[in-house]
Amino acid sequence: MRARDRTAVSALRATLAALDNAEAVPVDDARLRGAALERSPVGVGATEAARRELSEGEAADIVRAEAAERLEAAAHLTAPAHADRAARLRAEAAVLLRFLDPA
Repeated sequence: MRARDRTAVSALRATLAALDNAEAVPVDDARLRGAALERSPVGVGATEAARRELSEGEAADIVRAEAAERLEAAAHLTAPAHADRAARLRAEAAVLLRFLDPA
């Protein structure tokens, strides 16, 4: 990472965002409707919700899905003009798959 490997940085940033999104707690629509303004929570942390904790398997599944998404997108880029983009997507997938293999 110190060598500023842009491919690795791009893949890891997107995957960290996907993991962060997966930890978000779904908002209950019923709580958002029908509440009077005077009953709204007030104060520091009043609207905070605890985040989900992903198991190791769930996190690995998300990383696999991110890698698969890149490989699928690269497979669709068949035109010669898109060869560089397809190669970059394959390289990003390889970076992610390295984290799944214990070797």
